[in-house]
Amino acid sequence: MYIVPIAWLYVALMMAVAEATSSQGTLLGAFFTFLLYGLLPIALVLYFIGTPARRRLRLAQEAQEAQDARAAQAPDAAPIADGRSDQGNGGDLPASDPLAPVGKKP
Repeated sequence: MYIVPIAWLYVALMMAVAEATSSQGTLLGAFFTFLLYGLLPIALVLYFIGTPARRRLRLAQEAQEAQDARAAQAPDAAPIADGRSDQGNGGDLPASDPLAPVGKKP
């Protein structure tokens, strides 16, 4: 993913070197050439490309914080360790009786 920005920075650096070594060029011109043709465009592109990843990370952190807050409010409602769901029949029916799907008649 970073090969294109590295190549672009190399080209901008070579442009700056050509500006600095030219008989009509200056070091200040080389600096601004590298800054305006290299660093600023690459920084903007990488920032925009990284925006979805930063958003996913932020949403995941918010979801984790919300889950931690729910767990702190109800400490006695710990998840079942063997992977079973506690959403079953609530103990009203024997284990051998299947539950009908929602909206379906048994």
